[in-house]
Amino acid sequence: MAGVVRSLSRCLLPAEAGGRGEARREAKERGRDAEREARRRSRDIDAMLARERRAVRRLVKILLLGAGESGKSTFLKQMRIIHGREFDQKALLDFRATIYENVLKGCRVLVDARDKLGIPWQYTENEKHGMFLMAFENKAGMPVEPAMFQLYVPALSALWRDSGIKEAFSRRSEYQLIPAAQTVADLCFTWLHS
Repeated sequence: MAGVVRSLSRCLLPAEAGGRGEARREAKERGRDAEREARRRSRDIDAMLARERRAVRRLVKILLLGAGESGKSTFLKQMRIIHGREFDQKALLDFRATIYENVLKGCRVLVDARDKLGIPWQYTENEKHGMFLMAFENKAGMPVEPAMFQLYVPALSALWRDSGIKEAFSRRSEYQLIPAAQTVADLCFTWLHS
């Protein structure tokens, strides 16, 4: 019986060994493919890291210190504009709210200064527009929405055409007006009349 088992195992052994050999070759080939893929991914990752390293080397970091309202944010925005970096949609919407608020505050200062400097209104109906604008009160930290700003556009337009407001603006050295008032006024005037 032992002889029969031995001869059967000899007959079957080469066939099984051949099957195992094929399976081993396929496993080795799969291993080589996986290794090639891993090397390719590694090269891609190395290239990406090299690009990021070059970008980080060109990156300039600045620590800006200063009191509130000293121009830190304005400096950064100017650098962005000078070097041609685009603002994303959220930043543009934030700027819009800031511009609206600056226009309203600046015009309020002009109406108040006109009154304190004793400058008469060119058109008496502008007194109502001035009172309407002086009643504007924005809750701290809340952006001025376009719909809210639109309520003030007729008053702003009428006030900016009044010679009393223009005279108050020309005498701005006698009181404190936001530094960008001329630009804001020009933008507002252009926008209101376009």
